[in-house]
Amino acid sequence: MTQLIKRAKNGDAEAFIRLMEDNKESMKRIAFAYLKSEEDVADVLQETILDAFEHIHTLRKPEYFRTWLVRILLNNCAAMYRHSRRQQVCDLSGEARGCYAAQENLQGVETQSDLEFLDLLSMLPEDSRMVFQLYFGEQYSISQIAEILKINENTVKSRLRRGKERLRETI
Repeated sequence: MTQLIKRAKNGDAEAFIRLMEDNKESMKRIAFAYLKSEEDVADVLQETILDAFEHIHTLRKPEYFRTWLVRILLNNCAAMYRHSRRQQVCDLSGEARGCYAAQENLQGVETQSDLEFLDLLSMLPEDSRMVFQLYFGEQYSISQIAEILKINENTVKSRLRRGKERLRETI
C-alpha cells in the first residue's frame, strides 16, 4: 500500500485510481452516516476524489493516507451539509428530507446489518454519529478518530459512551 501511495504522489494515475477503488466503500459508508442522501453522497465522493487527486502531493507520510483521505471527505461532507441546511425550507407536509425512508434503494449499503447500523446511527446525537461510524463501522482506533475529527481522545471516548447509553435507552 505504501508503494502505491508513493506512486500516486509521483503522478501515477493508475496508482491513484487503485487507491480510490480500495477506499471507495469505506468512504461511501462514512458519507452516508453524515449526509444520508444518495445524491449528496455521490457528489461528495466526486468532490473528495478530485480534492485528493489535486492535493496528494501535500500528503507528508504515506502511512497516514487513509486518515488524510477521510479528513478530506469529512470536510466536504460538512461543507455540503452546511450548504444544504442553508437552502433547506421547512416542509409543512411532514416529510423528512434526507431521512432513511428509502434505505432499500441505497447503493453502497449491501446487507441487512448495514441497514440496521444506519438505523442505529440515525438514533444518535449528531456529534456521536461520525464517531460511531469511524469506530464501529470503519474500525479506526480512538486516537485515529481524534486525529481525523481534530478532537481530544477523551472527547471521542465520551461520545462513544454517551452514544451507547442513548442506544440502550432507545432499544
